[in-house]
Amino acid sequence: MFDLKRFVLLLLTIFYLSACRTVTDDPTAVPPTLPAPVEPTGLFDGQSAFTYLEAQMVFGPRWPGSPGHTAVADYILAELTALGWQAEEQPFVYQAVPVRNLIGRANVGQGAIILLGAHYDTRQIADMTLGSSEPVPGAVDGASGVAVLLELARTLNLAGIPREIWLVFFDAEDQGNGGMPGWDWIVGSTYMAENLTVTPEAVVVVDMIGDADQQLYYEGLSDPELRAALWQIAAELGYGDFFIPQLRYTMIDDHLPFVERGIPAVNIIDFDYPFWHTVEDTADKASPDSLARVGHTLQVWLEQYLEE
Repeated sequence: MFDLKRFVLLLLTIFYLSACRTVTDDPTAVPPTLPAPVEPTGLFDGQSAFTYLEAQMVFGPRWPGSPGHTAVADYILAELTALGWQAEEQPFVYQAVPVRNLIGRANVGQGAIILLGAHYDTRQIADMTLGSSEPVPGAVDGASGVAVLLELARTLNLAGIPREIWLVFFDAEDQGNGGMPGWDWIVGSTYMAENLTVTPEAVVVVDMIGDADQQLYYEGLSDPELRAALWQIAAELGYGDFFIPQLRYTMIDDHLPFVERGIPAVNIIDFDYPFWHTVEDTADKASPDSLARVGHTLQVWLEQYLEE
């Protein structure tokens, strides 16, 4: 049966990707915004999230201080605004370089705060590629987490969520240990946690979740109760082969500054990604299905499992 709606959406997507390709030689250019959904809410769409991933890759590498970094931050803020979220910046200076966390707020004043986070910077040096001085393209390690948050911004049924929601795009997460000389890890999230004026009820960070060969194990510093609840939701949705309820890694990541302040926080991360910090971290290593499993799990948690 011919589906006119799906055909029109396909044409719009083709137009969007064609437009993106025309600006690949200009890292300061902003891709056109995605087509607005027919309805303001709906089911998390992995293919739509993947388009958000591809849109970020148009800007090239995105380390702090680079043209691509500035452009992608502006793009994220524009998308949040277009989707009806209250978009804000948290600027500061680190090692003489201007950086900024990006925040999308919704349901402001409607309950305790749930913070979902991802970093949007990419590593300046691909130190896991032997002898390379090239930057990391950052498809999985960077763009995939951002893509999940932007698709949640598009699809969440906010009217059914009894919480204030923050989507936070952390800056300067990935430059420690020589990524940029003298830089530490998790700079943006540390700054935000140190300057909180309110305390979130819970924090969930998604990082490197777009790997086509997805394996999401328990992370050791994550809040055990919240972690178990999210993995159980994933199992109930049929994602048990990918959300594996076994402890595997303990990570320095953007959840850590919140954990240190006693805030329940979880890190959803695929640290078995073989192209981590290499020049091969490109969009062909990511999968819409992987994005969908993580995004759908978070959507169901927010829309169906939070009590009044």
